[in-house]
Amino acid sequence: MTDSNNKVNSRGSKFMKDISVYAIGNIGSKIITFLMVPMYTYFVHDTSDFGYYDLCLTVCLLLIPFVTLQLRDGAFRFLLDCDDETQRHRIVTFVSRTMLTTITLSCIVAALLAIFTPIHHMGYILGLLVAMSLQEVYSQVFRGLGNNRAFVSVGILSALGIGVFSVLFVAGLGWGIKGVFMANIIARVLALVLVEAKVRLITHNTQWSLNAQGIGRDILRYTLPLLPGSLCWWLTGSSDRLFITHFLGLDVNGVYAVAIRFTGIINTLAIIFYQAWQETAILQYNSPDRDHFFSKMFNSYIFLLAVILVGYVFMLKVNYGWLVADEYSESLLYIYPLGLAAVIFALAAFFDMGYQCAKDTPRTLPAIILAAIVNIALNFALIKPLGVYGVMATQLVTYLVLFTYRWHDMKRYFTLTMKRRTIIPILLMAVSAIPFYFSHNMAIDITFMVAAIALLIWVCRKELHELVIAKITKTTHSTK
Repeated sequence: MTDSNNKVNSRGSKFMKDISVYAIGNIGSKIITFLMVPMYTYFVHDTSDFGYYDLCLTVCLLLIPFVTLQLRDGAFRFLLDCDDETQRHRIVTFVSRTMLTTITLSCIVAALLAIFTPIHHMGYILGLLVAMSLQEVYSQVFRGLGNNRAFVSVGILSALGIGVFSVLFVAGLGWGIKGVFMANIIARVLALVLVEAKVRLITHNTQWSLNAQGIGRDILRYTLPLLPGSLCWWLTGSSDRLFITHFLGLDVNGVYAVAIRFTGIINTLAIIFYQAWQETAILQYNSPDRDHFFSKMFNSYIFLLAVILVGYVFMLKVNYGWLVADEYSESLLYIYPLGLAAVIFALAAFFDMGYQCAKDTPRTLPAIILAAIVNIALNFALIKPLGVYGVMATQLVTYLVLFTYRWHDMKRYFTLTMKRRTIIPILLMAVSAIPFYFSHNMAIDITFMVAAIALLIWVCRKELHELVIAKITKTTHSTK
């Protein structure tokens, strides 16, 4: 049992190292993005303008998987397993050829649409779609080639560029939503160019004359089944903006979009865990004590998410008055349910690893299709009587359905054991809604937050102790 615990602690320590690397890029970039939200609310006075930008961003998120053919997932997965340099050249060459083809087709389609169907800011929308697609795919190429520093640098430079150009274009030149578009496009492309100029990974590994058809077919067999799933993911997680815009108007969507960006911090922290967990899970999937290790990570993840949710939403609540302009202040009421939905989604995403580890991506579809059907049906049923709250209730139910389905489906890949004390962070996340909505006293809010986090730390003190000891032990051995 001691050897088993030592193995778990060793891999846990490796996981903590990975998570610290991804945290540097994601948290740094998200802080900059977070700081942009107050500026946008103060300089983009018309909530419908911000609502339209958010709608365009939502459409881009829908189209990115089809422009990239989900190569972000395929490139990383196949490069992670690859030890042969020539094979790495084939993978990156196939990715580059495919991206060139799909982006060219996207430009042709956009030109035809502009001729027959005038769309406001079409050029900016296309530019944002291309910039986001390139960043999505080639960031994962850097990561798959083992250069996490380049992966992190793209995220940081992109966010820093968005911040600088937003101040210049939106606050300085007063370009409004056009400035937001321009800042996002220029910053993403510039970040990718600067990092590639430094590391030369794409240039070195792309050989246009190389025959990459064989590996290309294997990659597409892995990624193409993900496309219907990506559509369902979009219906599940992003179509709410379309429902709000259609039934409630762009101005309401603008207010809702601000809440989404604030709760995006929770999503970012979950993504940090996911990225580190993705690499660790794939490498440790065939280990003999896999179930024990995976169970430990899952229980720790629930505790971590509970601390993040409770701490973040209450800190946001006590500071919200100065963070946003008055036109967007109603968005505070949306923070808690959106944050809770983000937590449930993060837990459901934990089970993604079973499909990826086994390269069994077609099995992702049933759960996602079910979630998309539930999402659409509930949005139509609830948005008229409940308004925005109907949309948020739909998200919560949808992600609970997804989580429940995957919890049972994952038993074919690994078996998780939930500890009894893990029920405490789960209950605490649900109960926290009461003081969030019914307390109007800052002192009470802060007291509850501190007490709740202290309780969580006490309940999960054993896991924290093991993580700290593993980290100290590894550091001690490395210095000898």
